[in-house]
Amino acid sequence: MDVVLVKDVERLGAQGTVVRVKPGFARNYLLPRGLAVAATPQALQTFDAAERRRAQQAQRLKEQAESLKHRLESRSLTLKLTLGAEDQPFGSVTVHDILEAPKRDGLEIEKPAVQLDHPIKTLGIYDVPIRLHAEVLATLKVWVVKA
Repeated sequence: MDVVLVKDVERLGAQGTVVRVKPGFARNYLLPRGLAVAATPQALQTFDAAERRRAQQAQRLKEQAESLKHRLESRSLTLKLTLGAEDQPFGSVTVHDILEAPKRDGLEIEKPAVQLDHPIKTLGIYDVPIRLHAEVLATLKVWVVKA
């Protein structure tokens, strides 16, 4: 019996694929749990249309991420770090600080996107990677200066 998988099924296939299974496995396991539907011409058309919509949506999200990447990389960010006696830092530059500065310019970045391994505690110029999409990685130039 041929079925179209509605969800990913381990050791069987990915969502939207047509697989041949034994009729009992389909009737007793896949169909009642909503993991698959019978592979009728109408079901195949429905899944093809849904796949095209998903692909268009994914392409749109990637284009938006590319646009945001160009806007982020075209500017640099200057953050101030307070230093005490003998240039010992009071505090550090964190992910929160990096997120707040672009927000003032109307650029929304999600917290998990900023890939800062540890807070910045020294003055200097840093390249901070920002994962905007699975395939789009932007690099934001951050200048840490004395307050």
